[in-house]
Amino acid sequence: MKALVYTDKERIVFRDEPKPVPAENEALVKISSVGICGSDMHAYHGHDPRRVPPLILGHEACGIVESGKFKGQKVVLNPLLSCGKCHDCLTGRSNLCVSRTAIGLKRPGAFAQYTTIPESNLIAIPDDMPTELAALAEPAATAVHAVALAEKAVHRPLSENRVLVIGAGSIGLLCALLLKNKGCRNIVLSDTNPLRLKTVVKAGITNIHNPVSDEKFSENNFDLVIDAVGCAPTRNAAVHAVSQGGVILHVGLQDSMGTLDVRKITLQEITFIGAFSYTQADIIAAVDALYSGALGDLNWIEQRSLSEGATAFDDLNNGRTAAAKIILNCDFVD
Repeated sequence: MKALVYTDKERIVFRDEPKPVPAENEALVKISSVGICGSDMHAYHGHDPRRVPPLILGHEACGIVESGKFKGQKVVLNPLLSCGKCHDCLTGRSNLCVSRTAIGLKRPGAFAQYTTIPESNLIAIPDDMPTELAALAEPAATAVHAVALAEKAVHRPLSENRVLVIGAGSIGLLCALLLKNKGCRNIVLSDTNPLRLKTVVKAGITNIHNPVSDEKFSENNFDLVIDAVGCAPTRNAAVHAVSQGGVILHVGLQDSMGTLDVRKITLQEITFIGAFSYTQADIIAAVDALYSGALGDLNWIEQRSLSEGATAFDDLNNGRTAAAKIILNCDFVD
């Protein structure tokens, strides 16, 4: 089969790889579409010691099941593999399983014509759901999970909150679109990439901010701040911008460097929440939101062939695309 293989720092190669064979209780899935995630870029930069080259990355995928009891079914993949037996798994928080791993992490992922995955990690989707929308289910589930945590923590209904979302990648934009669908009227989306900010406006989030060229926010200005980047400058910006008694929802994973103004967090009773990935229920909810049109027409994605994957990684690395998400399609013949 053809696959996109991470072979070294900032090097992705499109080449022939052995077709995988499913183990017991696993399914072989023919991949239709797969998205490039920020964690794939993290590996591409050589910053993820868990992802050791050579490795087929990719986990935001949909396809057709080719073996097992779901053969012929159109599905999205829940790439997060958990033990199913620990306390967190048994209480509905499989995303926190201490034994968790994922496809595209320590086992081959979905930047390929085929991948294997446990049958329990398959989510059936409507036959008429476009594959490029289905490939957004995984990042949309991350946003669903994050917004749900934020909704529990804020002191007034979400629709009444002044919200700042930092980061106009797919997670940040999807969080903003989910908040808009829940009735939020005051949402600002901030990013340093002017191309992405144009995409944000196209997607329907018209209140934008560029911290490089625009005036800095006044302190204590937002009830809820979602940091979808997760680096020292964005964390500091979040603490500066959040209002007294407000909530910071930290979903980005760029780095763990820097310090926080814990004095402000303490004196102003600010709630700081980490949000990690999703559960199976979050993915099901995400599929429903995408399929129903609740998140808009999703005109902000860019589609390319899997064979163009190396160029796509390079373009993302150098800020040459306005798209919040690049979807790679396996649109070639075996």
